[in-house]
Amino acid sequence: MKRSTWASSVIIGCAALLGFGAALLWQRESPALPVLTDGQFVRPRTPLPEFDLIDDHGRPFTRAALVGHWTLLYFGYTNCPDLCPATLTSLAAMEKSLPANAAPSPKVVFVSVDARRDTPAQLASYVPYFDPGFVGVTAADQAHIEAFAAKLGIAVGINHETDASYTVDHSSAILVVDPAARLAAVLTGPFTADALRADFLRISSAAS
Repeated sequence: MKRSTWASSVIIGCAALLGFGAALLWQRESPALPVLTDGQFVRPRTPLPEFDLIDDHGRPFTRAALVGHWTLLYFGYTNCPDLCPATLTSLAAMEKSLPANAAPSPKVVFVSVDARRDTPAQLASYVPYFDPGFVGVTAADQAHIEAFAAKLGIAVGINHETDASYTVDHSSAILVVDPAARLAAVLTGPFTADALRADFLRISSAAS
């Protein structure tokens, strides 16, 4: 991603998260909560809206797929030159570094913000490169994915260079979803495996 494109992604991401937070996320933290390295707790935890997406095997992917385990949602696209692969690499390293006696590892879900190019087949060849357990998710069309992202405060903007070539600006946050499919925290980076591991362990052990 070009520096200017990356900067715009950060700007629109911060603006979206702050706007979303004014209504929902950035509520006063309980004094009992630990401090996160790169993010904020969501209090009270907020149920995710219903959605109807498609996973990298072409199967329906709904809110029910998030129930019963912790999930880390990251929005990006497979043609992203640097930010997305760097974040997915950090997430994969974080998963491998979790202590054996920790709670079950979270599932990492990579949500494409480029429905036109990121078909299930494209995601199936891209996402497992970072970790075989990662799940890629897309939508039937761009409007559908952008509507879902907007509900979660994730900004998306397509920059057309030609009809066939374009980049996608997107918020770089990682959303931490608890086993009841509720938003528990928003991590804003910059991400390292060590910081992600420490923050996830703090979040997963905090009272709901």
